[in-house]
Amino acid sequence: MNERRTTNILLLIIAMPVVFYVLKLLSFIFIPLVFSMFIALLFWPLVRWLRKKNTPKTISILIVILIISVFIKMSVEVIQLSSQEILASQNNWIENAESKLKHLIFPVENYFGIERIEGKSIILHYIQEIDLSKTFGSTIDLISTTTTMTLMTFFFAILLLSESLNIQKILHNLVIRQQFSSVKVFMRIEKDLIKFIKVKFIISLFTGLGFTLACYAFDVSFPIFWGLFAFVINFVQMIGSVISVVCLSLFAFIELDPTGMLLFFILIITLVQLIMGGVLEPIFMGKSFSINVITILVMLMFWGFLWGVPGMILCIPITVFIKILLEQFPKTKVIANLMAGPEPIQFKRK
Repeated sequence: MNERRTTNILLLIIAMPVVFYVLKLLSFIFIPLVFSMFIALLFWPLVRWLRKKNTPKTISILIVILIISVFIKMSVEVIQLSSQEILASQNNWIENAESKLKHLIFPVENYFGIERIEGKSIILHYIQEIDLSKTFGSTIDLISTTTTMTLMTFFFAILLLSESLNIQKILHNLVIRQQFSSVKVFMRIEKDLIKFIKVKFIISLFTGLGFTLACYAFDVSFPIFWGLFAFVINFVQMIGSVISVVCLSLFAFIELDPTGMLLFFILIITLVQLIMGGVLEPIFMGKSFSINVITILVMLMFWGFLWGVPGMILCIPITVFIKILLEQFPKTKVIANLMAGPEPIQFKRK
């Protein structure tokens, strides 16, 4: 028995790098598939309710497609507004950036002995150092990849909702053999992940709204863009909130005078991020998402390495999924407990 156990452990150690390599190699399939699973989870309660009302499966799927299409249409409208906002005030922003950069760039250029043609725009001078052909090519590749993955995600989500791919049966056949246990575990996964997606979406939405209102209040350019940026980047756990505050603060330095007004603006957007992400999000998430910081950081780096930005967005839902599965088996329950956050200390009255 001991030899068999040792052999199984060695085989597992050998198989894990192969699995990770396949996940990275076939990321163009796995990323849309995982995204589609979470999208399908959001709409499964609606599909079940429609079926209880004896609605045909085709009509249920069409209703879901209509809802998704409306959401995509609204997203495109917001992006268009943001783009128009940037294009309309491009010249003013460049002039402000030039005047601020002069005071910052001159001492650096003098210190390092960098020569620049007198009177030439600082921004144009340093943009020439960038290979625009490579940048343009990378942008086209990014747009093409994003469009392809979006279409694949939409396709996989429809397959899942139409039960052409049944996650509960896959879970039952591959992981949990007992029918009652597999249904129970699947329902818990569905409940927890729907809760995570809803809370994260609402928190990110109000964070973006807070950034937009702050930009309007302090007359910082591109308020819709910064609200959209904060909304999207907030889905990257932990580091997303830091990136949004740092980027907007640096931009505000160009727009606002370096006085108390700038500090007050940075303080407000930091408070918005702290209240939304540091206070309200943990309260709404509850104990079901008690995962310690070390686990989050490890998973963030691991899935970010495998799948890039999509991996960093998906790391927490995937971690919750893995944690729930590990809790079902006595041998792996210890690992699930290590992944969990610290239990609150309870004081008993004497």
